[in-house]
Amino acid sequence: MYNARGSRRESAMIIQSLLDTDLYKFTMMQVVLHHFPGAQVEYAFTCRNEGVNLRPDLGRIREEIASLCGLRFTEQELGYLRGLRFMKSDFVDFLGLFQFNAKYIQIAEGGPEGGIDIKIRGPWLHTILYEIPVLAIVSETYFRRTQLQPDFAEGARRLQTKIDLVRKVEPALDFRISDFGTRRRFSRDWQERVLRTLKQEVPEYFAGTSNVWFAMRNDLTPLGTLGHEYMQACQALGPRLRDSQTFAMDTWAKEYRGDLGIALSDTYGLDAFLRDFDMYFCKLFDGARHDSGNPFDWGERMIDHYQRNRVDPHTKTLIFSDQLSFPLAIEIARRFHGRARTAFGIGTNLTNDLGHEPLNIVIKMIECNGQPVAKVSDSPGKTVSKDPRYLAYLRQVFGLESPEI
Repeated sequence: MYNARGSRRESAMIIQSLLDTDLYKFTMMQVVLHHFPGAQVEYAFTCRNEGVNLRPDLGRIREEIASLCGLRFTEQELGYLRGLRFMKSDFVDFLGLFQFNAKYIQIAEGGPEGGIDIKIRGPWLHTILYEIPVLAIVSETYFRRTQLQPDFAEGARRLQTKIDLVRKVEPALDFRISDFGTRRRFSRDWQERVLRTLKQEVPEYFAGTSNVWFAMRNDLTPLGTLGHEYMQACQALGPRLRDSQTFAMDTWAKEYRGDLGIALSDTYGLDAFLRDFDMYFCKLFDGARHDSGNPFDWGERMIDHYQRNRVDPHTKTLIFSDQLSFPLAIEIARRFHGRARTAFGIGTNLTNDLGHEPLNIVIKMIECNGQPVAKVSDSPGKTVSKDPRYLAYLRQVFGLESPEI
């Protein structure tokens, strides 16, 4: 929290609600409850910034996570979730009993100089919600220490520049942006200030937020479907590795029966995705999400793929969410205008753009049921695996090219 002059003052704990996370954690968690309730997983933390010292924040991070483990869903929050068309009553009942268990998370010094090591290990059903609030805690704790006098005037100026850009977009583009920035936000309060500003200033261009708590508090649409961890876990949960991508999409369709129909295209790279995303899936899913690689090439290939499978791309949605800025999103919208529907999820550039370098931090699944799992990205540096031998085997099974250099 900040006083009238914009200086930082002591505040309540960072995470004040278990809804302060991305919607797709709940939609995936519901699938876990119904299809994989016994799965055991492991996640690992990575900071991709060079030279960042997080160790002075260890004590505060531990305090924040201890507070997180004391939270429970309120009746108001459970009622809000029951009102979402795709949330099933037994899942919401389960959430009424849910509480984080500190034994599933370990935090210590580790990695390169100044690094910290965060490991989350336990039942998938009881650990899946850790990722987003833990990342938000790390990010805000770091900036509370390093930015004692945040330049909110600069942040507001940059946000206004984005709003001015949006207002100049041709109405025919039907340009719509969403907030995907919880995990690397500057702070909880700043993210909500950004959302309220967008809702007030450009409501016709603002589709909603991935953050369920802010959606409930500010009468916004919560947005999200599935993430890489779901696709990765299916490497260990499906009948065989080569069929894990189709198994994941089939299981998702069984759970949601056509709702939440956005496929994630880059767990094994786009080539492997298109091989599995056949006519059946092209017709069944509402669209696909881009999260690595060149967005223009990806969009062109997706449109061509739909046409090859006799599906009208005008009826499908291409969602872009990889390190987007507002100028880039507008350029993408113009490229594909009149050829397919487009939507844009903007993260760090929206919720942590105050003139300093944001943290590039992730928590990724690295193991499921005792087996390594991996993500093979179309972008250098975003491939995830703890076991080089397993990664090489996965590449061989899916017919992928050699690792990026």
